[in-house]
Amino acid sequence: MTEQQPYRVLGRHPGFELRRYPAHLVAELRIDGGFAAAGTAAFRPLAAYLSGANRSRRRMGTNGLVVQEATGSEQIAMTAPVVQEEGDRPGTWLVWFVLPARLSPATVPEPEDPRITVREIPEQLAAAVRFAGRWTDRAFAQRATALGRAVTDAGLTPSGAIRYARYDPPWKPWFLRHNEVVLPVVE
Repeated sequence: MTEQQPYRVLGRHPGFELRRYPAHLVAELRIDGGFAAAGTAAFRPLAAYLSGANRSRRRMGTNGLVVQEATGSEQIAMTAPVVQEEGDRPGTWLVWFVLPARLSPATVPEPEDPRITVREIPEQLAAAVRFAGRWTDRAFAQRATALGRAVTDAGLTPSGAIRYARYDPPWKPWFLRHNEVVLPVVE
């Protein structure tokens, strides 16, 4: 079973849930291109990283000393969601896999692909809306616009980029897919 990214629901508002996400690690890839193409282009290298295209680290303790050494590759369990957000310039997207909670900055394997970076996202308050359906730019954009309006109508202030989250594999029927739009907000 795929590990789901944890969060705690703090409240429900018209048009969204207010959630608290704990700090977590992500494996991220920057892609130039359109919305749909970015997700497709990033999936294979990120999946390869999880499947073993990494430099595994092993912890070995002796008399309180912790040493890390490369020991080959390590398979990392798939997690959900796969997240996409607009990059720092037009036509650029950041696509990331949320890494399993058991990994820490000290134990996460280093990617072999230099385009992939691993970073920690700090604990965060965010508004989220869930929907079923296709992974189209239009479907996500409509919900992002509605979420932004609902957040400001609730008196909250956005604090980061909109994230588009996909929870299901592409072979799952479109009408059963679990998707979300997430917007970080000021505490």
